[in-house]
Amino acid sequence: MQEFAKMSASELKALESDLMKRYEEFKSKNLKLDMSRGKPCKEQLELSMEMFNVLKSSEDYITSDNVDTRNYGGVDGIAEAKELFANMLGVSTKEIIVGGNSSLNMMYDTILRALVLGVPDSEKPWGALPKVKFLCPSPGYDRHFAICEDLGIEMITIPMKSDGPDMDLVEELVSNDESIKGMWNVPKYSNPDGITYSDSVVDRLAKMKTKAPDFRIFWDNAYAVHHLYDEHDNLKDILAACKNAGNPNRVFIFASTSKISFPGAGVAMCAASEENINFIKKHMSFQTIGPDKINQLRHVRFFKSVDGIEQHMKKHAEILRPKFETVLGILDNELSGKGIAWWNKPRGGYFISLNTMEGCAKAVVSMAAEAGVKLTNAGATFPYGKDPLDRNIRIAPSFPPLSELKQAIELVCICVQLVSIRALLK
Repeated sequence: MQEFAKMSASELKALESDLMKRYEEFKSKNLKLDMSRGKPCKEQLELSMEMFNVLKSSEDYITSDNVDTRNYGGVDGIAEAKELFANMLGVSTKEIIVGGNSSLNMMYDTILRALVLGVPDSEKPWGALPKVKFLCPSPGYDRHFAICEDLGIEMITIPMKSDGPDMDLVEELVSNDESIKGMWNVPKYSNPDGITYSDSVVDRLAKMKTKAPDFRIFWDNAYAVHHLYDEHDNLKDILAACKNAGNPNRVFIFASTSKISFPGAGVAMCAASEENINFIKKHMSFQTIGPDKINQLRHVRFFKSVDGIEQHMKKHAEILRPKFETVLGILDNELSGKGIAWWNKPRGGYFISLNTMEGCAKAVVSMAAEAGVKLTNAGATFPYGKDPLDRNIRIAPSFPPLSELKQAIELVCICVQLVSIRALLK
C-alpha cells in the first residue's frame, strides 16, 4: 500500500469513503468491547483454581517453621513466602517484605512514608521540602502517575528509547536538582511499550550521581515472569548493581502475583536493601498486625518453587500469545507501509503500544468508542494525562475473547486510517 502522505487528495477522499463504509458496518453491530485495562481473561484465572484446595486440614495451615497462619503476627510475611518470592526476584530473604494483595498499595505507602518520615538517607522528611519531583519515563503506567498527582509530587516526563529511559537526560536532571527524589520504572516488558531495560541502562541508574542523597528508584517489576515466548528478555539485577556502585539503598523493587494467580487476591512484595527493609518494617509494625498469611501459604503450597511459577506462566503464555499475535497480524495487514502508525512487538508483558501520527490519538480513541470499542484514554500513558504529541494508544489484548479482539483491532485500524486521512486533508 502506498504511503498516505504520497497520495493525492482525490485518492485520499476515495479511500476515506471506502473506510467509512466499513466503519458504519461496525457501528451497526452495536459492539460493547472494553480494552481499557490489562486484565487477565477467564481462562487465565481458571489456571489457579486448584490453589483453593491445597489447604484442607488444620495442620495444613501451619508453616514449616511452626507458624499458625490463622493467627496474628508476621508483619513482613511468612518465611516460606519470603523464600519463594526472594528467589523469584533474585534477592535474599532479609531483603524482602511479602505483604497483602496489592503492590500498588505498597508503592503508595512507601512514598507516603517517605513524605512523612523520610527514608534512611534523608536529612528531613520529603514532605518538609518546598517541592518533591519524580522522573517519569513515558509512555508509562498511568497508576504510577496518579499516585504522584494524588500526593502533590511534580512529575517530569522522560522519553523512552528502545533500551529504556533517556539516560543522558536522567543523569543531567538528577545531578543538578535536589528536589528530584524518585523515579518510576517498569523495567521489564514496560507498560505499554514492552521494552526491557538494557544492562547499560540498569548500570547507569545504579551508579549515577544524584544531588539528593536520598534519591530512590521505584522499580515496578510487574512483569518479571510474564514471557510470551520461551526465548525471552532478561533484566539485569538492579539491587546488585546498586550495591556494586556503592548505592545499596537506592532502589525499591515491587512485584506481585496479580497477573500470575488472581488480581485482587494475589500476593505483593517489596524488595530492597536490609537497611531499607528494616526501616519499613519498623514503621509497618504500627500500621498492621500482619498480612493475610493464609493467602501467602496458599500461594506457596500451590506454586512450590520458582520453577513451579515459571511452568504456570507458560500456561498463561499459551493463552496470551495467540491474542498478541492476532493484534500484531491485523496491525501489519491494515497499517504497514502507510506511514501513519508504528507499534512495538513485545516478547512479554500485557500491552502493545500503538503510535499514530502526531495529533491523532485522541480522535482515534473517541472514534473507536463511538463504534463500541473502549480503549485506554489517549494521554493516560503520560504524566497528568497529557501526551505532548497526542499519538500514543495503549492496546490491552488479554481480556477479550479472540473473536471480539479481532473485531476490536480491525475497527481501531479503520479509525487510525480515517483520522490520518482527515489530518492530511486539512
